[in-house]
Amino acid sequence: MFTKQDDLRLALRGLLDQEYDVTANSANFSSLLYHSLPELNWVGFYWLQGSELVLGAFQGKPACVRIQIGKGVCGTAVATKEPQIVPDVHAFPGHIACDADSRSELVLPIILADQVIGVLDLDSPIANRFDDNTVILVSELFSIWCEHQYSDK
Repeated sequence: MFTKQDDLRLALRGLLDQEYDVTANSANFSSLLYHSLPELNWVGFYWLQGSELVLGAFQGKPACVRIQIGKGVCGTAVATKEPQIVPDVHAFPGHIACDADSRSELVLPIILADQVIGVLDLDSPIANRFDDNTVILVSELFSIWCEHQYSDK
C-alpha cells in the first residue's frame, strides 16, 4: 500500500521525467507542494542574482520580488546556508511580510558547488505548521528535485 509520501515521490518523479528546464520544474514542484500539503498559503522559489534573491516560479498570492541577502527568512537561509524553520514569523527578527496572513515559514537553500543559488520557500497561515515530519518530507522531495535538476544529465 502506498502512503501519501510515496504518492508525492512518484508524482514528483513523474513531473521531472526527462524534463530539465529549471523554470518548468520549479513551477511544477511548487504547484505539487502547494496542492498536496495542507495549510500552505505560498510555495515558491527565489533565485540569487548578484546580492539579492529574485522571485521565481511560485503558487499563492503575489509576493515580494526582491529580497536582500541576510534579510528576512529567505535572506537568512542564503547568508547561513542553512534551512530555516520558523514557527512564528512575527517573532523572527527582520521578517519581511510579503503576505500578512503568513504565520510560519520553511526555507531550504539550493546549494550547488558549495554556493547558494536560490531557495525554496513555504509559508503557512498556521503558526508552528512545519513539524518534523513535514520538514523531513519536504526536504526529501527537495533533494529529489535538486538531484534531478543539477546532476549531470
